[in-house]
Amino acid sequence: MRSIFTLTLLISCTSLNAQVYDTLVWADEFNVDGSLDTSKWWQQTVLPNGTSWWNGEIQHYTDRDTNANVSGGNLHLTALRESYSNQGVTKDFTSARLNSKFAFTYGRVEVRAKLPAGVGTWPAIWMLGQNITEIGSYWQVQGYGTTSWPMCGEIDIMEHWGSNQDYVSSAIHSPSSFGGTVNVGGQTINGASTSFHIYALEWSETKMVFSVDSVVHYTYEPSTYTPSTWPFDDPQFLLLNIAILPSIDTSFTSSSMEVDYVRVYQQSNLSMEEQARSGIGAVGNPFEDQLFVRLSGPSTINLYDITGKQIYSQLHDGSGHLDTEAYAPGLYVLEILQPGFKGYREKIVKR
Repeated sequence: MRSIFTLTLLISCTSLNAQVYDTLVWADEFNVDGSLDTSKWWQQTVLPNGTSWWNGEIQHYTDRDTNANVSGGNLHLTALRESYSNQGVTKDFTSARLNSKFAFTYGRVEVRAKLPAGVGTWPAIWMLGQNITEIGSYWQVQGYGTTSWPMCGEIDIMEHWGSNQDYVSSAIHSPSSFGGTVNVGGQTINGASTSFHIYALEWSETKMVFSVDSVVHYTYEPSTYTPSTWPFDDPQFLLLNIAILPSIDTSFTSSSMEVDYVRVYQQSNLSMEEQARSGIGAVGNPFEDQLFVRLSGPSTINLYDITGKQIYSQLHDGSGHLDTEAYAPGLYVLEILQPGFKGYREKIVKR
């Protein structure tokens, strides 16, 4: 497990647009052994058509620790050959399909992962529109489902087919390109199933750039921007899963996708010049046991730790004073929200 501070420095030096996407807004480091963190992940299990998943897949997705658990600093998503009955249907394989309880628009996604192996395995790191109408998905259950696929948009950060070992691909699906999409690209990654690699997406208002270990293999930048070519100005959420295809090797018993971390970065809402003009922000940075914040009116102050977890949120009426004695030394993100103001974010350090 690498230090997150080391990686933040590495990212700032080597990523495609790190000077833009420099604020960690959400992450799971998978550092606590046991079950998944259910505050961050939803295990999607409902068969969408009542009998199976799409694409001829032959697995059941379950919510068991057997198929998704954390140990040794990694998430383990495991596909198994086993007879399993659920929803009145018996299948010969099980796996896991995770939905993030976090959705966002634009940013950099990084997933450090080691992929499963075996003909017939189909692991993916991908995204769907928060507004998708899909029975049993987290955001559908929360009442966001208004738009069917592919109108909601799909972003495939990484797909790997066991029948083409070590070749990973990225693609987008939209009303103008779905199913047998032409908007796709990939590269060969030696040791995709034996070593960890960083799969990344840079998503801006005009293009998407896909890479592995900072080597770009596909850029999507359409010539025209319409709802048909670019349904990507609304929030998307993350998915991690391993599907099983009918071509599964007869000798297959189990294989896992191991994930070291999932991180989402975005840019500060204001430019440095705008921040200076706003007259708001931390007073004294680094700070110690007390944090004083300049405000220009009633404001909500949010504080996030380095993993993106919100650890403080409170409305302040013109006086920003936080007792931070209980917080560990390290890097935090201060966010100030005011009515009619697009927001302010700042990295701050506690000594």
